[in-house]
Amino acid sequence: MFRPRKIVDLSMPIRRGMPVYPGDPQPDLQPAATLDKDGFNVSHLHLGTHTGTHVDAPYHFSEGGARIDSLPLEWFVGTGLIIPVPGKGPRECICLEEVAPWVERAKPGQLVLFATGWWRKAGEADYVRHPYVEVRVIEALLERGVRVFGIDAMNIDPTGETDYPVHRAITAAGGIIIENLCNLNAVDFADPVIVVFPLRIEGADGSPVRAVAMDLGDGGSAVREG
Repeated sequence: MFRPRKIVDLSMPIRRGMPVYPGDPQPDLQPAATLDKDGFNVSHLHLGTHTGTHVDAPYHFSEGGARIDSLPLEWFVGTGLIIPVPGKGPRECICLEEVAPWVERAKPGQLVLFATGWWRKAGEADYVRHPYVEVRVIEALLERGVRVFGIDAMNIDPTGETDYPVHRAITAAGGIIIENLCNLNAVDFADPVIVVFPLRIEGADGSPVRAVAMDLGDGGSAVREG
């Protein structure tokens, strides 16, 4: 029987009033049918494709890029390389020099996730002033065959700026971005299997996901951000 030794939920709860990227639709959940009136419960859900923990398809920044429903499902599951970058301040860069040893460990097919701990500020004013990844880091990882990148913050680029160098570099390479991850600090086992399957939304630029990390083997503990 398939049974992971441990599963860590890396997903932000979707609820009314949750933080969203400035200008994105606010999520709303309303009853569409009720047990009292209709004999069953059905809810009406309104949200954007980049609400909560979500993935960006290449089409998000490239007119000719792949849509979310055309990407191989194999890309949304794989061994995670979690890069700890705790203690970052508002709008502070995650630079190549400080993560170079981790970049050198990256292998093709891995999902590389940056653990800043900023997810704990969700709901605070500072959540939009998160750390971000320098494009040189992404370029170095792309050279090593990585195509899936994630961060436990609202945006892998600085929120509020308009050039989006990291988004453009990843999507130009046909890669995938995961944003608004949570609980990366709880991944205390080696070689986690990361799963971020999107909804099969036809022609879409992205999708919310239920992101999880699974311990499938006998790996020991691993150093993660606190």
